Amino acid sequence: MQHFVDEAIIKVRSGKGGPGCVSFRREKFIPFGGPNGGDGGDGGSVIFQTKENLRTLYQLKLKRNFFAKNGQPGMGWQKSGKKGADIIIEVPPGTLVIDQETGELLKDLTFNDETFTLLKGGKGGLGNCHFATSTNQAPRYAQPGLPGKELTLKIELKLIADVGLVGFPNAGKSTLLSVLTKAQPKIANYPFTTLIPNLGVFTIADESFVMADIPGIIEGASNGVGLGIDFLKHIERTKMLLYIIDPEDSDFEQQYEKLKNELHTFSDKLINKPFLIAVSKMDLEDSETAVELLKEHLKQPVLTYSAVTHQGLKELLYKLKSIINRIENEQTQ
Repeated sequence: MQHFVDEAIIKVRSGKGGPGCVSFRREKFIPFGGPNGGDGGDGGSVIFQTKENLRTLYQLKLKRNFFAKNGQPGMGWQKSGKKGADIIIEVPPGTLVIDQETGELLKDLTFNDETFTLLKGGKGGLGNCHFATSTNQAPRYAQPGLPGKELTLKIELKLIADVGLVGFPNAGKSTLLSVLTKAQPKIANYPFTTLIPNLGVFTIADESFVMADIPGIIEGASNGVGLGIDFLKHIERTKMLLYIIDPEDSDFEQQYEKLKNELHTFSDKLINKPFLIAVSKMDLEDSETAVELLKEHLKQPVLTYSAVTHQGLKELLYKLKSIINRIENEQTQ
């Protein structure tokens, strides 16, 4: 099983250009022919490409060094050297390419099949045929190839999803994801069952959306408690949040405020993100009473559902669809 990895430090280097060739035309009846040295080939480039079938940076942890090939030397008869092979680094959409030394964001790779050339290979040197003049008809000089460039990079993944599920451990997020999207997250009745973000696609009215189950948050998560900030960063990429409230928790009325506080402490970007509040486990006894108390406490709309009986799921999906469509319309205006 491939491990979930959302950060990696790698070294990349583009290829060196091949040297130009010093060569002269030599034939039976032309003993003193002119220069005919070809150019060196350009070095290979360092290229990033996104692939939607990738969900982790695990492959970067395994390799770490990504070096393009050098260009080949030029040859006689003005034959150019072969270009060095590019190195193509495949990453998931949502990957940030950061200069490890300066902290500068070099590229935010968001879309599938997006291609980004980070470092171009060194230019191949010119052969001696380029340096013939009226006063120097037999130049014995050719250019060396230009060197490649090298960088140490921090590669960071922030998952892209339409809806981010936010809730304390055992609130029912994984169960909801499994029912709505046919994803298969690990589900059990103990804290931090979900140790990696899980993605699933749900469909409503012929439209499909991506839902992300973010591992359970606890108080102090924004300061590194529990799973800490390891996965909070993935919430920044979602278009909206769905807060899941557990009616079995004796402190259920305070769950929303505590969750919101952890998210806002982690990032100011989350303060104005659209959201819904939903109470899970409506198949349990006394859930209705808990919902009424919560509505009175929050003074705002609260949706309810049961992933077991499917009560309220359709209404929840239509509401999510409505908000996502509104967000997308606003973004295109």
